[in-house]
Amino acid sequence: MSKKKTARTTKKSAPAASRRRKPIRARPKASAPELARVKGAELRELRHVRLEVSRAGDARVKRMVYPPGFRWSVDMRPIVGTELCMHAHVGFLVSGEIHIEYDDGCVVEHKAPQIVAIEPGHDGWVVGKEPVVLIEFDFEKDTVNRLGMPDAHRH
Repeated sequence: MSKKKTARTTKKSAPAASRRRKPIRARPKASAPELARVKGAELRELRHVRLEVSRAGDARVKRMVYPPGFRWSVDMRPIVGTELCMHAHVGFLVSGEIHIEYDDGCVVEHKAPQIVAIEPGHDGWVVGKEPVVLIEFDFEKDTVNRLGMPDAHRH
């Protein structure tokens, strides 16, 4: 039994200029997706904090953008009227760095990318020149109970 040889065909080569690869054109930079407007979300702005909220079943999904220089005790305390933030925060830190200080003096540093769980009774501030982007899941005033979190920071 003899093997069949397959015929090789050769193309005539194109002129050298047309064989060169075309340069890859850089795509224009899109704005950072973590800062782009969230489609279908309700937009709120409060003391330079951008908050976009959507419902997901019984929960809310929020994206919060805190600008450089933000500090809860300076920017939010006058509006909220409590000494510390009494809301629990659970979610994913997309970008930036935020430090959280609890009533007992304990400071917790969060730097993106990171999953965060912040108990009620805290102050918080943005560290550095990059905004903090936090995707948060909550049940409004029932977040602590629904997520099984402590009602205050404990060691």
